[in-house]
Amino acid sequence: MKDYIAYLEEFVTENRKQIFKNVLNNRTRYFTVALEDLYQMHNVSAVVRSADVFGLQDIHIIQQKYQPKLSHSIAKGAEKWLDIHRYPDTRTAIDNLRNKGYQIVATTPHTNDVNLPDFDISRPSAFFFGVEKDGLSAQVMEQADVFLKIPMYGFTESLNISVAAALIIRDVTERLRQSDIQWQLSEAEKEQIYMQWLEKSIKSIELIKKKYFEK
Repeated sequence: MKDYIAYLEEFVTENRKQIFKNVLNNRTRYFTVALEDLYQMHNVSAVVRSADVFGLQDIHIIQQKYQPKLSHSIAKGAEKWLDIHRYPDTRTAIDNLRNKGYQIVATTPHTNDVNLPDFDISRPSAFFFGVEKDGLSAQVMEQADVFLKIPMYGFTESLNISVAAALIIRDVTERLRQSDIQWQLSEAEKEQIYMQWLEKSIKSIELIKKKYFEK
């Protein structure tokens, strides 16, 4: 892979390569976000944008009822730099995330909920956000390890999902970076993602790849 990366770097400016490396040093998979059956495109795209801004590498999208498409104008191209995983149902997503070592966090008011400032960041967590109208499914609520809410002090009892996601992601990632937790990507993960970003940055990449592998 190193030889292939060196080959790709010939087609990318030094400034571009340095930006990639700087961003990778701030990327994490310690926390991730799962969107369950969101049907409004602008909300999905806005959450993707926030995930990129605050350093998450993965987004998990459950498409049991709806097939949301990302809006490039809202996401500002963030979808190009994230790993977006799609699932046909909630059960598959939960099982996959648990197998990867994540606890399931339901972002919704609940009897035994935890306020955002009190959320314990010591465990890798997948934050689930539900469909705009109905909230998270019973399946997520039954499987959740933690119920998380954002403290609110006005008459309105809820936030737009994209706003809620941005507030939560920003809070937990900021605290994570100030902790002693090993939250950064492994060197192998950085190398793999760096290669993918180089490929996405090069015009006529298929032709360039063909020339390399025909050597």
